[in-house]
This record gives sequence, C-alpha cells and structure tokens, in this order.
Amino acid sequence: MYAQIIFFISSVSFGQTQFKNIPINSSKKGMVNYVRCEPSIAIHPKNPMVIAAGTVLDDYYFSTDGGNTWTSKKLKSKYGVWGDPVLQFDTTGRVYYFHLANYKKSSWIDRIVCQSADEVGGTFDQGTFPRPNGTKAQDKQWTVLNPKTNEICMTWTQFDNYGSANSLDSSVILFSKTSDQGKTWTEPIRISHFAGDCRDDDNTVEGAVPAIGANGEIFVTWTGPKGLVFQKSLDGGKTWMKKEQFIQLHYGGWTIDIPGMNRANGLPILACDLSNGTNRGTLYLNWCDQRNGKEDTDVWLSKSIDAGITWSNPIRVNQDSSKNHQFFSWMTVDQSNGNLYFVYYDRRNYNDARTDVYISSSTDGGNTFYDTQISDNSFIPFSEVFFGDYLNIAAVNGIIRPIWMRMDNGKTSLWVTLIDEKELLKSVGK
Repeated sequence: MYAQIIFFISSVSFGQTQFKNIPINSSKKGMVNYVRCEPSIAIHPKNPMVIAAGTVLDDYYFSTDGGNTWTSKKLKSKYGVWGDPVLQFDTTGRVYYFHLANYKKSSWIDRIVCQSADEVGGTFDQGTFPRPNGTKAQDKQWTVLNPKTNEICMTWTQFDNYGSANSLDSSVILFSKTSDQGKTWTEPIRISHFAGDCRDDDNTVEGAVPAIGANGEIFVTWTGPKGLVFQKSLDGGKTWMKKEQFIQLHYGGWTIDIPGMNRANGLPILACDLSNGTNRGTLYLNWCDQRNGKEDTDVWLSKSIDAGITWSNPIRVNQDSSKNHQFFSWMTVDQSNGNLYFVYYDRRNYNDARTDVYISSSTDGGNTFYDTQISDNSFIPFSEVFFGDYLNIAAVNGIIRPIWMRMDNGKTSLWVTLIDEKELLKSVGK
C-alpha cells in the first residue's frame, strides 16, 4: 500500500438538474414494453454522437444524435438472448452485443454469445462464443477492447451448477479473447486459482472485469470468499500469475441489502487510464461495500500506479456526510484526458427509500471528487420488482452518458442523462 493525502470537495444539487434526462423507452421508434434493467452503454470511439445500449433480457437501443433520440429493437439469435448485456465498439465502429444464452439444443446459459453488426443500425449476426463446457453455466461476463490491436478480451464466471448448495460444486473465473472481430475465440482459460461456491452470493467468485494496460497488459479483478483480488497477463492472455493477488477485504461481502431493492451487489469495476495525461497507466478499481454500517453503503475507489503490484488505501468516492446509502455504482475513464466518472444511486437527501442518481467526477486521478445530482427528482423502488444489479456509464471526448433505471408508481423506466464535460466541470466550479 502507498500513502496518499486525499482532498474532498462536494457539490450537491437538489431538484431539477441542468442536465437533460432522456427516457429511452418513450421513443416512438420500436417501443419496447417490459421491465428493463442491468443496462450497458457504449459510445463510438471516433464519433461520440453514435451510441449503443442494451438491457435485460433482449433489448437493443441506438442513437445517432448523441442520445437525444433513440431507436429500440429486439435482439435475436438462434442461441437465445438471456440478459446480462454488454455493449462494445471497436475502432472501426463495429458494434458488439454480448449476452447470456438460452439455446434450446443444449442447456440454459451454457455459453456467452457475441453478436456484432457493421454499424449501430445494421443487422446483427447470429453470434459466436467461446467453447461451452457441457452443462456448466457461464454468467456475468464483461469485455474490454485493446485499441491498438482491436482484440476483445472477455472474462466471466463459470458455475458447475448455478444456484447449487452442494459443496462439490464450484465457481471459477474464465478468460477468452477474439482477434478477428468475434469470428473465433481462444480456448477458455481458468484464471482464478481459488474457487467459490455456486450460490450466487458472497462466497461465489464473481464480477470479473478486464482492463487493458498502457503496455498491452491484461488486468482482471473480481470478488468472492478471498475478497477483492487481481490477476494479470503480460503475454496477451496466454499465461497468468499462478495465484490471484489479494487487494483487500470486501467488507460485508458483495451482496448488499438495500431497502426497496429486490437485490443489490457491490461487484468491482476495473479500468485503466490509456490517455496521454499525467495518470497514464494508472489502474482504478471501483466497488461498493458497507464497512461503515448496514445503513451506510458507500462507493469506493482504490488505484495502482505500478501495474497492480500495490494498491492505494480505499478512497470514498461519494462526498456526502449523510451516512445513507450510495449503491449500484459503475465507473468509466474518458481516454481522451484520463478524467474519471462514477454513476450511482444515492439517498443522501432523505432518511427513507427515496432515491436520486448522482455522478461523481475526478480530474486528478481520484484525489478529488465532485458530486452532482443528475436525476431531476427522486423515485421510490419497490422490492417486488427486480431492479437488476448495476448501472452503467460511458465517456468519450468529453461526452458523458450515464444510463439508469427509475420507478414511478411501481412502473420502471430507462433513462440516459446527456452530460457535456465542460458544463459538468463548470457546474462544480472547475
């Protein structure tokens, strides 16, 4: 661990915000009609006006005007489309939609499917996938693009038997990559030495998110019975450390109880600064936990400036003093300048289940944070309705697009907030 002096600045806004909230499901083009959750959003790396998004189970959305208007479609594949969407662009503008499968000729979620199209409005292929492993369940994938090679790396959890309480059944973390725009995939490699159980709970290894380093390294973090852990490969994913490296305990575990939420988790998110700024090469790890009490969930950040050898002490991202819940966080790095952005649900303004959406930003590598409310008004979730496990956010060249759900009178809706970096930083006095 290396010591740091952290300075905090908080900017709290109430009521209607200056940033436009766009309801995706109110689009007049191909409206979809059922509950959406676990959103993923991606911005074209060379044209930030082009954006793609997805939600459970099989919804696909795209915008060509920066998110002001959206077209909605259903994603279809002969392998089935069963949620956990992950959207990814490559440097050519090809769009990828990763999801779980429900293939009638095999078994439920037996593979992670990658469907792709030449452009956001194009036709998706039927999909490819890393080799399945019998009836073992493949779940909770995430991806990262190497911008120099266009390779896409993917990590996920494999369950011997999803939901099983049998001590002989285990969960492990797998890795695979494609070097030809999803046409073929390398043989899946187990990269976790320590296994977890199959209960989909604190002792399951889950939340594997890959990141590409400034020198082409592949980094991965996840959580489970050993806490927050780290793996890396220096040869393109062929070989890995013999054992994952312990970062720190995940206090209270990664499954979190939040009033009004069907379930919640604090799974980690990993990103690396690939910009040409002063923090190039820095690794950032974001998660949520309840180290300050079961009524006080917080958003945390730890960072490494030496390729994961050492990590900073946890830095609290949310700058409130309310001791209320902040949860469902996601983080991104704008690779044009290295700025950090975090989106999360927030109850700092209330002592009940009323919930706002906030974004925290940092322009100095996580030393200072600025909090800004981005939802126009609060909402109250009902635990009877599944709200998913996370939110999402993307940022390219100062165009920032968090995507999130809300609930009003028991009805859920999906929203994107349109944020310009200059306006955001101006609003917090930067």
